[in-house]
Amino acid sequence: MNRMSFLPLFFRSRRKAAFPALLLAAGLLAAPAAAQDKPLPTKEEVGALHMPDEIAPVRAPFAMPQFTKPTFPALTVNITEKGARPETLCTKAIQAAVDEVSGKGGGTVTVPAGIWRTGRISLKSNVNLHLEAGAELHFSGNIEDYRPAVFTRNEGVEVMSLGALIYANGQENIAVTGKGKLVGPPRDCPIQKQMMRSGVIENVISADTPVSERVYEGYDGGPVFLPMFVSPINCKNVYIEGITLERTPFWNVVPVYCDGVIIRGITVHSVGIPRGDGIDVESSRNVLIEYSTLSCGDDCFTIKAGRCEDGLRVNKPSENIVVRYCLAQKGHGGITCGSETAGMIRNLYVHDCVFDGTGTGIRFKTRRNRGGGGENLYYERIRMDLSGPAFNWDMLGSRTYVGDLANRLPAREINQLTPSYKNIVARDLIVERTPQFIKATGIPETPLTNVLIENAQVNCNRLILLRDVKDFTLRNAEIRSQDGAIDVLDGRNLLFDRVKFTVPNGEIRMKVEGELSGNIRFEDCSPAKPVGWTDTEWKR
Repeated sequence: MNRMSFLPLFFRSRRKAAFPALLLAAGLLAAPAAAQDKPLPTKEEVGALHMPDEIAPVRAPFAMPQFTKPTFPALTVNITEKGARPETLCTKAIQAAVDEVSGKGGGTVTVPAGIWRTGRISLKSNVNLHLEAGAELHFSGNIEDYRPAVFTRNEGVEVMSLGALIYANGQENIAVTGKGKLVGPPRDCPIQKQMMRSGVIENVISADTPVSERVYEGYDGGPVFLPMFVSPINCKNVYIEGITLERTPFWNVVPVYCDGVIIRGITVHSVGIPRGDGIDVESSRNVLIEYSTLSCGDDCFTIKAGRCEDGLRVNKPSENIVVRYCLAQKGHGGITCGSETAGMIRNLYVHDCVFDGTGTGIRFKTRRNRGGGGENLYYERIRMDLSGPAFNWDMLGSRTYVGDLANRLPAREINQLTPSYKNIVARDLIVERTPQFIKATGIPETPLTNVLIENAQVNCNRLILLRDVKDFTLRNAEIRSQDGAIDVLDGRNLLFDRVKFTVPNGEIRMKVEGELSGNIRFEDCSPAKPVGWTDTEWKR
């Protein structure tokens, strides 16, 4: 819907009630957005197989830099020149090539076709690690091949441990490119056998312990934190293009504390691997992710910002992030914010993506002890075929991980560890299949606030559940559902505007509970109102 056609409808609705979600939507109109005159993309049009050579200009509802491919000096060193031989451990040879190229001002380290075995590789400034077609880097499963411990972040908490299979710290202008493949260690390797198993990390590592003392190197059978696959930390201008990643020990591609990141045309296979996330942006800014195909053992595209007290101490947001023309296949969530949110997640724009066979489509997680939260999150032109909810806000979590904090009541006093989600817009959506359209569980003391979902075609088994939600608008939607129930608990300022429900018997059944529930309205809907309502507005 273009700006001129949208404005009259906005003001027509506003005459009755000025919901913040509507005001937010109007503010978005001034920002460039994805083209509205094209059909939504299909899975045959997005992902790694369709990556163009050049990076198109980025348009977003917030200021973003323009992204260009990095350049490197002409110097090229083949790892065989440093003594690398197929099917032998080549860590020293590969690292020597990286060190030499960086020391001479930069260039490319080439991995030729063949199978090359290695331990941790540490990238250095101005180096492009390039894997030619047919090249495979197979990473060791032995802990000694990743010592000494390096500074890293594991699930939002800073530690000294194995880091990543491809690691960098404090470097600039680094890249991993090519048509080759990265293959992680075997699943029964020593690293896996010695992984930390003592529960959630905030209960293992005290926030008062200096990071320099949080050392987990696996000596004498001691525990280690699983290494990520590719994780630059504290880096500027990171470029990752074209590679395939298989059998990660943990999360796959994880920029941490980085500024200026481009990830394009990568393919990830980690189905069946616990915590096998695809791409996790951790407390990083100015990030472009495009034309990537992820099939994962956990969430596919994920935005995180630190965990609990340690995340608050660091206090670095994830912000200014664009995800476009990507394909999520198997995975717990297509695009997920959280559950680590301490430093805040803000200014995220996801557009022209397809989630095909994924669990949840658009997912938001946090917990009462995680702090921070998310705001100014935008989703446009997304096609979904799902085995889980299309939208899922899970802000309380499980007693298994956070104990009594997962209990909805009693409402807690708000403190620095109380997170929130607010200012969220999703528009121009096709949901081909989902068990449930919307499942939103907020926090009583910080309800999910200011959400607008508009221009949607949805096929679902169940409709909508809203708990501890306020200022929520669903507009201009056609929904086919096998069940006509809408469940609301402490939901206030809820607007259903021009929504056509195709449901059994043509009846919407609305259950409203909670002392705070109020101002729930249906405008120009079909059916016009839920069964049993005398008017189109519900008031206490």
